[in-house]
Amino acid sequence: MANTMPHFIIIGAMKSATSTLHVQLSRQLGFWMSEPKEPNFFSDDDVWTKGLGWYSALFEGAAPSDLRGESSTHYTKLPDYPEALARMREHVPDAKLIYIMRHPIDRLVSHYMHAWLEASMEGDINQAVERYPALVNYGRYTMQLQPFLETYGPDNVLPVFFERLTKHPQEELERVCAFLGYEGVPIWSEEESRQNVSTERLRVDPLRDRIVNYPPIKFVRQKMIPRSVRNRVKQAWQITEKPELSLPVRRALMATFDQDLQTLGEWLGADLDCLTFKEAVRAKPLNWTKAAPFQDQWTLSPAT
Repeated sequence: MANTMPHFIIIGAMKSATSTLHVQLSRQLGFWMSEPKEPNFFSDDDVWTKGLGWYSALFEGAAPSDLRGESSTHYTKLPDYPEALARMREHVPDAKLIYIMRHPIDRLVSHYMHAWLEASMEGDINQAVERYPALVNYGRYTMQLQPFLETYGPDNVLPVFFERLTKHPQEELERVCAFLGYEGVPIWSEEESRQNVSTERLRVDPLRDRIVNYPPIKFVRQKMIPRSVRNRVKQAWQITEKPELSLPVRRALMATFDQDLQTLGEWLGADLDCLTFKEAVRAKPLNWTKAAPFQDQWTLSPAT
């Protein structure tokens, strides 16, 4: 079974281009990426009960020389999935891990849009920030990273940033592949660069879907109603404009995230806060350069 377990896992963060990176890697010769992209095996109890045989079967089609990988953002969704790391430590102790980060407020807005479309969050975004702690928790990157860094060590956890990945995609893809020990020359595909675009999706509504897909109604809808009219009707179930955070909520979020980003910056040898984040992470690749607060546990690697 060891030969059909993943060599690496993209562990998060949610809404930070994990799907994009997964697809880009799947297009490279010598990679085998899981289908589904997010098996969530180590995190979700209902999937875990399927057993290691089910999980290892996701990689059975790989050639012996292929780098096998999967991408489950649930693995870094503390405190909601507390068993993920212990299960990973037992069954994939030698895996390389990739963690993609994004400006935490941008990530939160995208997370809300995704959840609203999935009908798992209600209310406007300002109400949701108060009602759903996950919106903030999943963007507290040091809280999510610390257990993995302590367990796997910084040499085996690659920090990647959404903003740099989108600005320098080929360079970052090469950096990811070098971290994974890939001996080929990866090529970024622009055709595969758009994944999970929220503004193009409809909010989940089973009753609506049953009605519009009922064969007689579907025929009338597709053959007799102009596309422009159909598109206007769809807008009732779409997010056509990015949700706006109120000024007080944004300020409170910045104060919360700035504390987390200060610590992250210490680990990476960079000055990070909500105002400087995008410029700092786009400027150059960042890697673990300082041991604090894990001086005894971390084996430091030079910045790349």
